[in-house]
Amino acid sequence: MAESEEEISGSGAQLVALAAARPAAAPRYVAFDRHELNLILRVYGRMVAAGEWRDYAIDHLKDRAVFSIFRRTAEMPLFRVEKDPALARRQGTYSVIAAGGYIMKRGHDLRQVLTVLEKQLKLVEP
Repeated sequence: MAESEEEISGSGAQLVALAAARPAAAPRYVAFDRHELNLILRVYGRMVAAGEWRDYAIDHLKDRAVFSIFRRTAEMPLFRVEKDPALARRQGTYSVIAAGGYIMKRGHDLRQVLTVLEKQLKLVEP
C-alpha cells in the first residue's frame, strides 16, 4: 500500500511540475467580456426603444467576436461590432462595420467606437 501511495503522490507532483512548465493554452475563441457587452447592449437598448433595431446575434469565432445588429430577423445585419485582437497594435481591436462592408469607425476604445451608432440630436425650432 505504501508503494502505491508514493507512486500516486510522485506522479501528482510530476503532473504539477509539467503543468507549471507548459505555457497556458491559448483560448479557443475570442469573446466579448461583461464590460464590453454592457457598452454594446446599452447602445442597442436605446436604438430598440427608438424603434430602429429589433434583433441581434453574437458570434464567437477563433479570430474575432462579432455582435450583429438587425432591423428584422430575416435580413442581413445593418451593422457589425467586431472585436479582433490581432489588430490591437495596429488600427485597434474594435470596429463598427456597415452592411456593405464599409468600416465606419475603428479604434482601441470600444466606447469611442460605438459613438458612430448613436443618433445625433437635432435642434427643433418652434
